[in-house]
Amino acid sequence: MKQARALPLIAAVLTTCTIIASCSSDSSTTQELTLLAYDSFTPPEGAFEEFTQETGITVQIAFSGDAGEMVAKASLTAGNPEGDVIWGVDNTLISRATESKIFASDPIEVDYGYVCVNFDIEALGQVQAPMTLDDLILPEYKGMLVVENPATSSTGLAFLLATIAAFGDSWPDYWQQLVANDVLVVDSWDEAYYTAFTRYGGDRPLVVSYSTSPPAEVIFADPPLPAGSPALTGVAAGTCFKQVEYAGVLRGTEFTKQAQQLVDYLAGPTFQALLPESLFVYPANKDVELPQSFIDYAPKIVNSFSLPSEDIAKNRQSWTDQWSAIVLQ
Repeated sequence: MKQARALPLIAAVLTTCTIIASCSSDSSTTQELTLLAYDSFTPPEGAFEEFTQETGITVQIAFSGDAGEMVAKASLTAGNPEGDVIWGVDNTLISRATESKIFASDPIEVDYGYVCVNFDIEALGQVQAPMTLDDLILPEYKGMLVVENPATSSTGLAFLLATIAAFGDSWPDYWQQLVANDVLVVDSWDEAYYTAFTRYGGDRPLVVSYSTSPPAEVIFADPPLPAGSPALTGVAAGTCFKQVEYAGVLRGTEFTKQAQQLVDYLAGPTFQALLPESLFVYPANKDVELPQSFIDYAPKIVNSFSLPSEDIAKNRQSWTDQWSAIVLQ
C-alpha cells in the first residue's frame, strides 16, 4: 500500500541502489535498469543483490515524488519513459496509468495494505479512541483529525474513496460534517504524520495513515522500547480502505526482457520477504511469512472499504473536484 504504500514511515533517504554487470536479450544489451518509485520506497541495502547475481543487471532507483506525482510523470512520458520498470502504482491510480498506456504489459500485484485513521494513544488520554468513520464527526473529536488532500496524496485519495464506499451519494454530507468538526487538510502523508500528528510534535492526535503504522512506531522508537511494550499508536479498524500496489514494465523501454525479469524478482519471495519491515506493507506473494512485529502490532483488518477500479477511473476527477469545493472553499 500505500503511505502507504513506506509504508512511508521510514525517514531514510535513498539516492540510488546500484548493483553491477550485464545481461543480453534478443534485441539489446544493458548493464543497468532504472526502477521508478515513489519517494518513500525504501528497501534495505542489498535488496537487489540476488537479482544481480542471477542476471548480472544493475538496478538504479529513480524517485518521482509521491505515488500521484509518479503516475502523473509516467503518464506524460508514456512510450518514452524515464525508466524501465515502475513500482507502486496503487489501485486508486491504476486506471489513470492504464488509460495513459504506461505499461508494456499487464502490471502485477506486489503488495497491499490498508489506509486507516491512526490515533496517538497517549495524546488521547481519557478520550475513547474512534473506531468508525461515523465516530470522526462526533463533537469529542473536534479539531483532532488531520487528513491528506486527495488531489495531491494517494493516501488522501484512498481515505476519500473509503468515505464514498461507506456513504454512497451522501458522502458530501459526511465531509461537510468533518469540516464542521474542524478537520485539518494537508498536502502529503509526510506533512500529516510528521508535522501535524501529535506523535511528532503536532496538535492532531488522529491522522490518516496505515494499519501497519503501529509496528513501525515500535521498531523505530527512539529510545528503543523494552521487549513486549504495547503499541504507541492504534488503528480505527472501521475506517480502512484496502490499497493494492502494482509493478510493471514501462512501455518504450529498450530492455523489455530484462525489465520483465526485474518485475518477476519484485514479485518473488526474496524481495517480497523484505517488504513488511521496510515498506510496512503486506507482501502479495502468499508464500512469504509475516514477521513477528506484524503479528504482534498490526491489527488484522477483517472488513475494509473498496471500490471497483472502473468506478474510480470514471469518477476520480469529479469526486476530487467535488471534495475540493466542499473542503477547501
